[in-house]
Amino acid sequence: MFKKILIPIDLTHAEKLEKAVATGAYLAKMSSIPVVFAAVTSSVPGPVAHTPDEFRAKLDAYAKAQAEKLGIEASGHAMFAHDPAVDLENALLKAIHETGADLVVMQTHIPHLSDHFWPSNGGRIATHSDVSVFLVR
Repeated sequence: MFKKILIPIDLTHAEKLEKAVATGAYLAKMSSIPVVFAAVTSSVPGPVAHTPDEFRAKLDAYAKAQAEKLGIEASGHAMFAHDPAVDLENALLKAIHETGADLVVMQTHIPHLSDHFWPSNGGRIATHSDVSVFLVR
């Protein structure tokens, strides 16, 4: 049915995204398809990594650990943006096409009043993507 699953991940808060990771891994195992963990950061030093190469290495290590833990094929796809908070959706939309993913499994939150005026990241990805998007609360 699907060929590749993309799971957006924030390495700073990876433990809060376990529901989406578990859901994506379950779907991947059922269909024997690979998972790509996509992460967006700035190229300047930050709390996760000091250089883009260090960030890529940490994302690849995360993907490898998840692959071993969950019994799936997984890789990392690092994206760099001037301002990740502003450019997150555009970077993830680009990652979808760069990786060839045809399903995105993404963690979201319970909608708040502000979401009626400013949609969530997951809502914007679902609205602007040409692939299927599975939002997990």
